[in-house]
Amino acid sequence: MASKKNFPLRLDPKLYEVLERWAQDEFRSVNGHIEFLLREAAIRAGRVPSARPAARKEEQEPDGAP
Repeated sequence: MASKKNFPLRLDPKLYEVLERWAQDEFRSVNGHIEFLLREAAIRAGRVPSARPAARKEEQEPDGAP
């Protein structure tokens, strides 16, 4: 298993409660869910070179194409 970087993260208590409920819904720990959300955001933003988001369909086909 690859090692992970440890660092303190301060969150608003209400935001933590939201993340805690969301993580439970997804059967993840809060820490694991935060990592999942950050990874997904980084991929969508094109910040992860090995995992570029798929181009939208309308960007792939010229106008009028079936």
